Amino acid sequence: MHDKTCLVTGASSGIGKATALGLAHRGARVALAVRDHGRGEAAADEIRQRVPGARLDVLTADLTKLSDVRALASRVRDRYRRLDVLVNNAGVVMFHRQVTPEGLETTFAANHLGPFLLTNLLRDPLAKSAPARVITVSSSGHKHVRNLPWNDLSTAQQFRPLRVYQTTKLLNVLFTAELSRRLAASGVTANCADPGFVRTHLGRHATGGFGLFLKITRPFQVSVEAGAETSIYLASSSEVAEVTGGYFAKSCPAVPSALSQDREAAERLWQLSTQLSGLDTEHTIPNPT
Repeated sequence: MHDKTCLVTGASSGIGKATALGLAHRGARVALAVRDHGRGEAAADEIRQRVPGARLDVLTADLTKLSDVRALASRVRDRYRRLDVLVNNAGVVMFHRQVTPEGLETTFAANHLGPFLLTNLLRDPLAKSAPARVITVSSSGHKHVRNLPWNDLSTAQQFRPLRVYQTTKLLNVLFTAELSRRLAASGVTANCADPGFVRTHLGRHATGGFGLFLKITRPFQVSVEAGAETSIYLASSSEVAEVTGGYFAKSCPAVPSALSQDREAAERLWQLSTQLSGLDTEHTIPNPT
């Protein structure tokens, strides 16, 4: 990875920081996209202590805000000669419904629409650096979703915290499937990483039954380092250099839900996401058919 440039979102803590550390350890230049600049710099300092000479940059953006996503993409295009790997890792779990300035439910914006927009806006530097890779972090929780609430997908008026989160993780898999199809001739691959049941800070504000569940199961949760292994593998291993459209767990191919393999749903999600994000035809990755 010594001549590679990687962008990792949500890299100030948890799986994102562990992913950035792993890629830096392999010699890559890593841009840490973070919401809080101070926490991002602290994460970068920690990585430099563990990897002397690590080439790191901290870029600040709130991926729930589409204006911030556009600004981040612009900085990446202006700053880097190439972009070899994009890791869409940033994610949130909201336990009370919140709405972004664009009127979107925050979990949907952070976990799906922000990564969707960022990936589309970085299409050109990824394609120019081909072979390049896009990794999007999903979750096995997507398998609990039996149908998509299309009329309530972006606003989640019927807000149930865990269900909304699981739905966005399903959207990650659908997005990756459609992205891989649209990028098939570009030399850019797209795959999903399932990190497993990881001990992160995502559920720190959980209350009630779910909060109790997280406390009881904490001894069975894996470390963030273990959770990052699949993302690092997909970003760096020669074994998957030409693999695209896959869903991986524990660095091995795995089978996602039947709904996540619904091509019509993936195409419908792409069109809806294009409209909601305000992408024009110039920046949207085109449909090959």
